[in-house]
Amino acid sequence: MKIKIKDSEFQERIMKTQKKMQEEGMDILLAFGNEAEPQYVRYYSDYWPSFEAAGVLIPAEGEAVLIIGPESETYSSHVSRIHKIRKILVFRESSEPEYPGAELDTFASVMKEVSGEKDISKIGLAGSSLIPHVIYDALADSLAEMGNPKLVKADLLVSRIRAQKSPTEIACMREAYRITQLAMKAMVEKVHVGMTENQLKGIAMSVIYEEGGEGEAYPFWILTGKNSNQAISRCRDKVIQAGDMIQLQAGTRYEGYASTMGRAVVMGKATTEQREMIEAALAAQKAILNTAKAGVNAKKVSEVHYDVLKKRGYETCILYGPCHGTGLMEGEYPWIESNSDYLLEENMTFCTCVYLGNDDTEIGLRIEDGFLITAEGTESFSDYRREVIEIEV
Repeated sequence: MKIKIKDSEFQERIMKTQKKMQEEGMDILLAFGNEAEPQYVRYYSDYWPSFEAAGVLIPAEGEAVLIIGPESETYSSHVSRIHKIRKILVFRESSEPEYPGAELDTFASVMKEVSGEKDISKIGLAGSSLIPHVIYDALADSLAEMGNPKLVKADLLVSRIRAQKSPTEIACMREAYRITQLAMKAMVEKVHVGMTENQLKGIAMSVIYEEGGEGEAYPFWILTGKNSNQAISRCRDKVIQAGDMIQLQAGTRYEGYASTMGRAVVMGKATTEQREMIEAALAAQKAILNTAKAGVNAKKVSEVHYDVLKKRGYETCILYGPCHGTGLMEGEYPWIESNSDYLLEENMTFCTCVYLGNDDTEIGLRIEDGFLITAEGTESFSDYRREVIEIEV
């Protein structure tokens, strides 16, 4: 049976948010999202916008509303777990068609509706870093019609609610990783000299769709040989050659929940340099997974990651890390970094994100797997071939 989050869980999320809003004296929360980063909108509505922007308006008391652009009513009404849907012009696609004659709402009209015409003094914005200038201006211009309420950043209010996953969310993540692990296995088994990075990605995408994934969790990358020291990249038409070390990344979504895996693959017998870099990253990942558990300070996890790599001579190859939260986005709140100071809690979900890049030799890799925080330690969502992977050529 397909794992699916129930309507009641979406309603519980809204109710939890309303409780936090009331504690902070917030009258309305606008959760904003777009096609690339749908996380805040999908968390409350299950709606993933295409072309247009979207938002969920949540009042401190009462019924939430999904806001969409002018063209998405048929699609959104089919998938949204929020039944009240309103259209506004400023959420249109970026080519800015004018839709003459269309009957549309405005920020002010929808906010007055959800507030029940009550006074609005504070509006929270979740997804504030995603909001384009033109949409922010439209929102700011509408404030005069609502008594000039204050706009405040509310990303953390929502992110803290999302940080601990429900049993169904965890089940969705396990399924996303099951699919991704099969995609990784297929790439390792089918990679060969002469194919391009994009062709290898095609093998992964075929498995992802065949196994029920929604598509790539992010524009994942496969970087071969020189210039693989890129912490963020995209697949290219670069041809895989004998002797290359490949930074292999893949990830899919399932019911909105993102997964990712990273491995290093060598085309032929690994050189000493390649082997030592891979083994250092694997040792750092092992230390992370052996240290993390509920009640441990996140800073401790960062320290063991750094200590392992320093002992092996790779401290100058670290860009960041070692972990980030994961869920509706491949990378989400909270991060585990050297300046982190909070306790890990049961049912938080993270990725080991052990990136090493040597800017002199221009080679790099990432060892990445998702994991769940438990009272006893960690549960890995993926563990395929944590070793030096050599491909016969």
